[in-house]
Amino acid sequence: MFEFSLVQKIIIWAIPVLFAITVHEVAHGWVALKLGDRTAQMLGRLTLNPFKHIDPIGTVLVPGLLLLLGGFVFGWAKPVPVSYQNLRQPKRDMAW
Repeated sequence: MFEFSLVQKIIIWAIPVLFAITVHEVAHGWVALKLGDRTAQMLGRLTLNPFKHIDPIGTVLVPGLLLLLGGFVFGWAKPVPVSYQNLRQPKRDMAW
């Protein structure tokens, strides 16, 4: 069976993973906005620009090292800021 080179693996994985991370983090900010917290919006984090959500360690370094080592690849993005005090019903809304 054909084995992909490291460059091919990066090309195949990078765009879909960056898109998924970006949409995931924007969704957090969007839900917080709908529940009364404008923090993410004011900080410019409700954007589909992936550079606003990339964490240098969790989005680049750790997945890159894991890909090189041939193991399970995972990572993370910068968390979207949420101010607990701004939510309408903080205990319920933080669960959402």
